[in-house]
Amino acid sequence: MNWKSEWKKLTLIIGVFLGCFYLPVESPRFQNAVFESLYLVKWYAQEHVLLCLVPAFFIAGAIAVFVSQSAVMKYLGPNAPKVLSYGVASVSGTILAVCSCTVLPLFAGIYRMGAGLGPATAFLYSGPAINILAIVMTAAVLGLKLGVARAVGAVLFSVIVGLTMHGIFHREETAKANAAAHLPEPEVTRPLWQNAVYFFAMVAILVFANWAQPDTESGLWYWIYSWKWILTTVFAVLLAAILPAWFGVKTYKVVLTGGVVLLLSLVFPGMPMIPFVAGVIGLAVLAGTEPGEMDDWLTSTWDFAKQITPLLFWGVLAAGFFLGRPGEEGIIPSYWISSLVGGNSLYANLFASVVGAFMYFATLTEIPILQGLLGSGMGQGPALALLLAGPALSLPNMLVIRSVIGTKKTVVYVSLVIIMATISGMIFGAIWG
Repeated sequence: MNWKSEWKKLTLIIGVFLGCFYLPVESPRFQNAVFESLYLVKWYAQEHVLLCLVPAFFIAGAIAVFVSQSAVMKYLGPNAPKVLSYGVASVSGTILAVCSCTVLPLFAGIYRMGAGLGPATAFLYSGPAINILAIVMTAAVLGLKLGVARAVGAVLFSVIVGLTMHGIFHREETAKANAAAHLPEPEVTRPLWQNAVYFFAMVAILVFANWAQPDTESGLWYWIYSWKWILTTVFAVLLAAILPAWFGVKTYKVVLTGGVVLLLSLVFPGMPMIPFVAGVIGLAVLAGTEPGEMDDWLTSTWDFAKQITPLLFWGVLAAGFFLGRPGEEGIIPSYWISSLVGGNSLYANLFASVVGAFMYFATLTEIPILQGLLGSGMGQGPALALLLAGPALSLPNMLVIRSVIGTKKTVVYVSLVIIMATISGMIFGAIWG
């Protein structure tokens, strides 16, 4: 046997053995970290998979099937007008109130359909970062200065990250653009406005189903929250009407599915998740029993789910083990973190950026966490650094990004976000700290 070729496997086996041999299962902190990882997975499954990820998978699948590659290249490709492509990508978060994981299927969808690396990564950052409700709550809870700085920084970051990624990997982008130039014109099966309405209905379902409760029980944001399920139902009905009218789905199947969902909503009042899940299952059955485009849609949706879900599962487990849930501790004591982010030094800002980049934040959860850290002595600069790096990145997010664009591009993307968040924090801290 050629042992030289087997040493890596042997080293891995020895490392796993030693890890198991010295596993500190008796340690209360280790036991708590294990439970925190499981609690975080459970919380993520309850709060984000059905309402966030599943609709996002369907939207990503629809992008792959119903949006032509030439259309994506025209508006988001490497040779698309920069003002158009980066303008659309950088403000997408004002529409998509999603977290760093929910944006991943959408990012994978547009990137695989030919979007340039620059606009795609601008969208990847802006999706969770430029969330109007999160920015408003940041200003209300943490102060107007931090709220404004977060809004301005997030918009600028998305454009700078995208342009920098495009510049670093310009040769590959040029090759992609040249290849796309020879793509044949797609055969148009329905007008553009019909596809636009179809996507609008699905995005609206995603947005309103995940509309978070604001702090105050007044104002526009609370009104939308109080009507979120009614609004979600309206757009679900619109989607149901579109399928037979424009996509050839048999009307009786849609009516039967809608009847089941309506019945469940009447049988289980006050439990909107039950009819929502029934609607998702019904949509999958409708798509899977119709040949052609509908079946292709379900297949593409399933492909995204197969690729992304396992990576998110292991990433959320790891994030929970090391850092715990929001407000709880993992294997790393929270006082270590709070003690290292005081003042406005380079180290404090860099540490806040790195911790924020690896920790998982659901939409809006970063605000109460930062409120507690600021009360424990966190500096204003590190607070902004965490706000700019945290919601847009997480360990689960990084694992999926790597599977889409590769290790090298992922390392560059994550490094850019951390570096810019650190610099922004230092500048903000020097002015307002």
